[in-house]
Amino acid sequence: MTPVDPTTRTVRRSDHTTIRYTATGPADGPALVLIHGWGCDRGDFDAVTGHLPDDRRVLAVDLAEHGASRSTRDVWTIEEFGRDVAAVLDAEAVTAAVVAGHSLGAAVAVEVGRLLPGAVTHVVALDGLHYLGLFPAQDERRTAAAIGRFRDDFPAAVRGLVEGGSPTGTDPALKDAYVARMGAVRQPSGTRAIEGLVRWDMDAALRGTKQPITVYAVRDLLAQEAIDRYGDRFTIVPVDLGSHHFPVEAPRETARLLAGIGG
Repeated sequence: MTPVDPTTRTVRRSDHTTIRYTATGPADGPALVLIHGWGCDRGDFDAVTGHLPDDRRVLAVDLAEHGASRSTRDVWTIEEFGRDVAAVLDAEAVTAAVVAGHSLGAAVAVEVGRLLPGAVTHVVALDGLHYLGLFPAQDERRTAAAIGRFRDDFPAAVRGLVEGGSPTGTDPALKDAYVARMGAVRQPSGTRAIEGLVRWDMDAALRGTKQPITVYAVRDLLAQEAIDRYGDRFTIVPVDLGSHHFPVEAPRETARLLAGIGG
């Protein structure tokens, strides 16, 4: 088997979007695509990748205007983020892959599955898809209110996201670190990406996505209502690995979860 160069790679979708990603592991190994959450970057998966089996081919992608990726485009929908990742799979000639996303990245993973039904074998959500106030399409009043919070007081809205994803007992310093990091997301793309997520019609996307979907949800943040609504579409697995950002907090255990997903 020939190892893949772990240096950063680039794919250009057009003259206004350049996506950067890393590829590690053997070129002919089973592929795993990792997509970070909003306001984060592919570096969140560095430690996770180090704990994955040596035969696993791993592609960790920076979404547009996150990490090292850049874009001046006008469209900031979840579908467009999905096209960013699909371009990476195409550039790497991936024919079979598990696609895993954290938070907003989970929504993007669903769209990648919908875009590439022949190449994506399984979709994994790392504490994503089960938040009913964020992922399923909201009515216009709730949509406007959610977007308005970010436009009116961006720091407070980011703080609200972090607090909402922090079980009781989460270290305040850890929460402050997440707030600082996510609050520094580049603008205006950061706010527009949130708008794209709030306006995303997850139910419609799921109807067009045929792959199995596994959701690893923080137990303390998982509502029975979400299980009742989506339990027949997702395999929902409660986990006790930390906060909403558990892939960063528990990389070895997260790697073990991902390694257990078949292609």
